[in-house]
Amino acid sequence: MYSGMDTESIIAQLVSAKSKKVTDLKNDQKKLEWKQTAWQDLNSKIYNLYSKTLSNMRLTSAYKKKKTSSSDPTKANVLAGDGAVDGTQSLEVLEVAKAGYLTGAKLDSTKTEYVKDADGKVIRDENGQLKTRIVPWSAADKLSEINKDLVGKKITINVGTGDDAKKTEIEITADMTIGQFTKELGKAGVNANFDETNQRFFVVAAGTGKDKDFTISASGSDTLKALGLDASATYANGSECTKDAANDAKIKLNGATFESGSNAFNINGLTINVTGKTTDGPVTIVTETDYDGVYDTIKDFISEYNELIIEMDKLYNADSARKYSMLTEDEKNAMTDDEVEKWEGTIKGALLRKDSTLSSVMSSMVNAMMKGYEIEVNGEKKTKYLYDYGIKTLSYFDAKDNEHHAYHIDGNTDDESTGTKEDKLKAALASNPEETAEFFATLCKGLYTTINDAMNTDKRYSSVYKVYNDKQMKTEYDSYSKKIKKAEKELSDYEDKWYKKFSAMEVALSKLQSNTNAVTSMLGM
Repeated sequence: MYSGMDTESIIAQLVSAKSKKVTDLKNDQKKLEWKQTAWQDLNSKIYNLYSKTLSNMRLTSAYKKKKTSSSDPTKANVLAGDGAVDGTQSLEVLEVAKAGYLTGAKLDSTKTEYVKDADGKVIRDENGQLKTRIVPWSAADKLSEINKDLVGKKITINVGTGDDAKKTEIEITADMTIGQFTKELGKAGVNANFDETNQRFFVVAAGTGKDKDFTISASGSDTLKALGLDASATYANGSECTKDAANDAKIKLNGATFESGSNAFNINGLTINVTGKTTDGPVTIVTETDYDGVYDTIKDFISEYNELIIEMDKLYNADSARKYSMLTEDEKNAMTDDEVEKWEGTIKGALLRKDSTLSSVMSSMVNAMMKGYEIEVNGEKKTKYLYDYGIKTLSYFDAKDNEHHAYHIDGNTDDESTGTKEDKLKAALASNPEETAEFFATLCKGLYTTINDAMNTDKRYSSVYKVYNDKQMKTEYDSYSKKIKKAEKELSDYEDKWYKKFSAMEVALSKLQSNTNAVTSMLGM
């Protein structure tokens, strides 16, 4: 270059202000993106508490857990539903449900094939006759090879009874194989298989009980016999075809008889699964309220709430990241991946620091847990608080940082802070389960409503089931994209302007140098 100037460096300095504007806009957009992600993660946890735990626990049915035991689980397993009645009952298993089963006779016919040598040539015996051997039938063999008279015959399968009955006809074609035949039986509503080892068909109903039993009939007097499927026939090879009829299960519960096509009975809130036939007297069933199960439900709710409120506290009270600016590419390249992650993690962790929306949501949830709720049991109204059940926050000095809104259950052996105290919650569940259930259902309904209100503050700025202004953030993000595009164009135009000026200067210097050289040459210098 004629000027000898570092044009690139000079232009970079001239456009540095506009370049910084682009970088700042991109950094601000990136921080907004991180903030959106932080809110999405937190909102997901809030919504999970709202839509699952609270949605269930605001109903008193969530506190009506039952458990049952059987004096002989080898005969019957019993599960208690919410509607099961507490007490002791007597059960007798009279019959066990089973499926209809047909075991086919061994096929009378045999399959022969020529014996060949390694080159594929048929071997002859000592008398010069072509040598043959008997081989078993396989799924790939045709039914017509078993008996040519089967072609054109129809097999009829009747499954079930009454309105659910199904009738299917299977016509045997010349090319139908054993495998295709069993598949057709399957389409008809039964399970079928051909055992190549024992050369028998096996057919079983698709389910237990008389209503799912089946019958097989056919056109032609010897059609079923040829397939070993005729239970009334006599077979030359001495085998038999047997048909075991389906059977319904039958039990007696407190003297009343019940029947079922399966081995499962649903009676007055009890699910009884028969596992064996009782012949030595009744089985005793004991049903009672599962206080431990209800206790665990409440305990899990408190634990989930604590995890959420502690996280919200940490986000709100995070240390300032004011000293941590967004890293440039050169700065990132000079750092390790762990150092970059830690640096950016500090910025991300402070994005919701002192956030007004977070403060509002958190305060409303804390207040919903602290307040008293009026309940009515047996016509008596009273106001109860969590602390009436031994569920309290720790004192300011005993609670860890960001855990001042977390609750602890007295007597909870998993909690080192209150595990040795009297367990008022268990005592309340045992002595007054209805009142306890009513209180926690009302409290959960109150917290459910609180979160619901937070999700419906202003739909101009937030979407459904969002406690933060996601729509507004999306608008701001898109606005940044437009500003960045505009700033990048301004930067590009500004760079082009200076490049053109310096280029023109170089051209002028080039001409000046040429003129100077010409004058010098004319003067003989």
